[in-house]
Amino acid sequence: MNKNESDTRYGIRVTMPGGDTMSASHLLGDDWNSIRWFESQQARDDALADMQQQPPYYRLGDEPTVQLEKVEQ
Repeated sequence: MNKNESDTRYGIRVTMPGGDTMSASHLLGDDWNSIRWFESQQARDDALADMQQQPPYYRLGDEPTVQLEKVEQ
């Protein structure tokens, strides 16, 4: 079976860097990750650009420590 674009899923994997305080075993754990799926590559890329912006509710100087990675399946 040939894989075509309609069969492709576009996602963003969210992980934490090693040693992040949220990766403590009583919080999220070392192997925590999340994937958000989108219907198109453009929708995924738009969401990624939005996710890379400074969250409006963070204090100035605070930065998210999550790592964002494009994935396709």
